Amino acid sequence: MNSNENANHCIACTVEQCAHHCKSDNYCSLDRILVGTHEYNPTEDSCTDCKSFVKK
Repeated sequence: MNSNENANHCIACTVEQCAHHCKSDNYCSLDRILVGTHEYNPTEDSCTDCKSFVKK
């Protein structure tokens, strides 16, 4: 697991409850993330999820 101090400036993130969120900035510390959906036919951004989320 990457340190959450290693900001990946290609992945902006505002979910402070995630273990991969950088403490000092609104970025993810992972090299890549998996984006998925919880809907059969997603039509809005709220239908998508970060499948890389890990609760702090």
